[in-house]
Amino acid sequence: MSVLLGCIADDFTGATDLANNLVRAGMRAVQTIGVPAAPLDADVDAVIVALKSRTIAPEEAIAQSLDALRWLQAQGAKQIYFKYCSTFDSTPKGNIGPVTEALMDALGCDFTIATPAFPDNKRTVFKGYLFAGDVLLNESGMQNHPLTPMTDANLVRVMQAQTRRKVGLIDYMTVARGASAIRERIAQLRSEGVGVAIVDAVSNDDLMRLGPALADMPLVTAGSGVAIGLPANFGIAPSSAASALPKADGLRAVVSGSCSLATNRQVADFIASGGPALAIDPLQIAAGVDVASQALGWAAPLLERGPVLVYSTADASAVKSVQGRLGVDEAGAMVERTIAAIARGLVERGVRQLVVAGGETSGACVQALGIAQLQIGAQIDPGVPWCHARSDAVGGAGLHIALKSGNFGTDDFFSKAFESIA
Repeated sequence: MSVLLGCIADDFTGATDLANNLVRAGMRAVQTIGVPAAPLDADVDAVIVALKSRTIAPEEAIAQSLDALRWLQAQGAKQIYFKYCSTFDSTPKGNIGPVTEALMDALGCDFTIATPAFPDNKRTVFKGYLFAGDVLLNESGMQNHPLTPMTDANLVRVMQAQTRRKVGLIDYMTVARGASAIRERIAQLRSEGVGVAIVDAVSNDDLMRLGPALADMPLVTAGSGVAIGLPANFGIAPSSAASALPKADGLRAVVSGSCSLATNRQVADFIASGGPALAIDPLQIAAGVDVASQALGWAAPLLERGPVLVYSTADASAVKSVQGRLGVDEAGAMVERTIAAIARGLVERGVRQLVVAGGETSGACVQALGIAQLQIGAQIDPGVPWCHARSDAVGGAGLHIALKSGNFGTDDFFSKAFESIA
């Protein structure tokens, strides 16, 4: 058995986001947590290796990504897909550019594309500029991101700052003319010494036109949107069978560490609808209080009545205040560890339907739960599917888990998630 598409994702929610789009397009997909130590033991079309490499040192991100590449090549992957966030989350040092270049070098390819476009989630690229909804990325709230503030919406400039290769643009007029025009533009850019091209896309039709033009490209780099146009290159059509999961049961809970505007609205909506919610105070954690035990004690008598929410979500000013007192890295890591401990405790207490909000938080939680692999199911909202996994927190028993990127989902996402799986 050979894997058709081998994917490397720079965070855990991003991996499920990509897997979700592949499953919707008919690919049977499995997500691994980190690089597996053994060969793949599943009959699937696509494998997504989920790394936690978005915000680590570029050198380490490269090393992890190359490890993932070697494992995927050993599984026979025909094409490699490097997946990053639809907000192109990165710093001037990387890690999108450095990882892209390392993968290109390892694969011996002199050209690839880059586009975070995901129109279903209102991420579009026009003239090389990334829009979140109706505003430029740097006006969307992402300019206040605590780890990867995005202050420039021009992706050609952003990518050029991270790579030694020349960066170019395949604009919307070319994309609108279809795959043959895109291939012609690629050939022109390559003749001009361009190694990476940002691609415009303002609709799913644009992504479907792009897909066939990428059929022979050894490496594709993108957000999850491009994935909708790739399965057809392998002769695969949409099928509901690709998203079938075991039946869900057990108690329900949400844990949230994201500070995005979307997650803030989702927390507010859950509370406004009468859902029991407990806010985590980072300063208490720093003071040595066993916040995880307190949270689990609070949740225990409430779980039988319906879903509970434990969150550290806060607005940008509150986050900056905590970071100023504890330091950016320590504040984030401390909260992640606490929420991950709470997630494991909830599962040990019978939670079998768990929603996790936030990319870094999701990474910490799946590691704390001892999850090695995720089977990808049906979509809740664009970019967020339900998954099924086995956790060593409960002796390898199964649970359903949804890993939600901070910026994704409608305001009522938390309640919608449990309604959809019922």
